[in-house]
Amino acid sequence: MTDNIDKRIRSEQFRRRLSQALNLSGMSQSALARHIDVDRSTISQLLSGDGARLPNAHVVGSCAAALGVSADWLLSLSDRPESAAELLALSLSLSEAPRALVDERILQWYLEAEGYKIRHVPAALPDMLKTRAVLEWEYAPHLGRSADQAIGASQDRLELMRQTQSDHEIALPVYELENFARATGYYEGLPADLRMEQLDQFERLTEQLYPRLRLYLFDAKRLYSSPVTVFGPLLCVFYAGSHYMAFRDRSRVELFTRHFDNLVREADITARDVPAFLRRLRAEITDSAGS
Repeated sequence: MTDNIDKRIRSEQFRRRLSQALNLSGMSQSALARHIDVDRSTISQLLSGDGARLPNAHVVGSCAAALGVSADWLLSLSDRPESAAELLALSLSLSEAPRALVDERILQWYLEAEGYKIRHVPAALPDMLKTRAVLEWEYAPHLGRSADQAIGASQDRLELMRQTQSDHEIALPVYELENFARATGYYEGLPADLRMEQLDQFERLTEQLYPRLRLYLFDAKRLYSSPVTVFGPLLCVFYAGSHYMAFRDRSRVELFTRHFDNLVREADITARDVPAFLRRLRAEITDSAGS
């Protein structure tokens, strides 16, 4: 008996959704019949019948394709009328990622997520916490992008963080700050005075903005993360070098939220310990310069 009731409810829902899709499309019953190569009486029966039988898969699929909706939605197997291709397009987008971060998209994502926690794993040190001198040193070699552009964008991000009601968590590999302090790898050639000034700024901002801003340092030999920003429950954005890859579907956002939270949970240096760690790094630079 239950199966019969379920089939009847599903048939009624199919007729209701088919009628809704047909009305929204502006297509007549005759036009739909021509599109799917059936008699007009077949469409009329699909819309007005009172039985428990559903049409065959070919008719359902043809109606869905002609009306631009999902067959699963017509059959009440999904609450989303969009097709799979449309859902994929909505859930995943690619956009160019200018090297100097002069991109209105980034600010729009931050504004969209105002009030939510923003979780961020930067590609290197977070630009919005860098000094002007370090930004000038870093962006000078990039033709077509002035240091002033990078500095302006970074200042905008920092000011936005101060003004919005969003909490910000940043997770960073410990080695990134160690390499910076020792001028190794990416930071080779960066003068000691600029490094000390930058460490001072990191310490000042992480203390001044706590707990709104929390920085966590994890061991990359145990954990790994690609550069990613999770904007509350709304979207997660990966930095892939020349492009950003943005996901909006809930399952992926939740997955990478858990990934980030694991970085925080396993961090060797928590937000409260970061200022002392920065002072130790600064002392290393002083000792190295004096020896």
